[in-house]
Amino acid sequence: MTQQFPMVYLNGEYLPLDQAKVSVLDRGFLFGDGVYEVVPVYGGEPLRLASHLERLNDSLRGIRMASPLSASQWEAIFRRLIQGEQDQSIYLQITRGAAPKRDHAFPQGELAPTVFVMCTPITPAPATGVRAITLQDIRWQWCHIKAITLLANILLRQQAVDEGCAEAILIRDGYAIEGAASNLFAVVDGILLTPPKSQQILPGITRDLVVELAQSNAIPLEIRNIGEEELHRAEEIWVTSSTREVLPIVELDGKQIGMGEPGPAWQRMNELYQTLKTRLRKSV
Repeated sequence: MTQQFPMVYLNGEYLPLDQAKVSVLDRGFLFGDGVYEVVPVYGGEPLRLASHLERLNDSLRGIRMASPLSASQWEAIFRRLIQGEQDQSIYLQITRGAAPKRDHAFPQGELAPTVFVMCTPITPAPATGVRAITLQDIRWQWCHIKAITLLANILLRQQAVDEGCAEAILIRDGYAIEGAASNLFAVVDGILLTPPKSQQILPGITRDLVVELAQSNAIPLEIRNIGEEELHRAEEIWVTSSTREVLPIVELDGKQIGMGEPGPAWQRMNELYQTLKTRLRKSV
């Protein structure tokens, strides 16, 4: 039986994934010179598309690039690639393009950026919660840019996986700041905490949504730094991302968090989040 490959978008063309090719001189391949974005899709509708495109443009400005497409052009591409109403995610990547030669400095003259988009199903996260470990943050100083240069994140996440965990919570200067591939929340003394936005963390769209849901539903919330000691005595710990939504951590560094199962604050937030998804599907 012939394998069926999903359709993707690459530099103005729609083609099967196995036919999508880029130059070996592409600066994304050679240097990791590019940015990316991930947009969850529920009921065929991208969640908070305007916010994701705004973050994409912020990341592009951070690496001194302009968006190659308008918001309406991006949306048209997404609509063509979205398959049915299943939960799925859009992945898009923009690199500075293929230069005539390998040189760290930006190429002279005009260079066509490489634009790639694909859509894949979302695998539901385990509702029973997952394990995590804390690790020292070894990443660069501009983590607010959603750059494709993710080797440090990969090494940190793999260390967590090697120890039977789903995520690494990163520690910098004595504070827990975010996961290797997620934003961080903790319930301490009954108050939901999340670190403030800065160059040290990625400004998560799901993080912002959770903050809004807490504020609009009278859930006590403080946006402030979370000390490493506070994290270890938290009643609940969650990580958030576009594809894992609001994921509870039930064990940290080999020690049980709370009762060792998703706590009541997470149950409430997850209910609010799932209700929002249901409304989005119905509006479609």
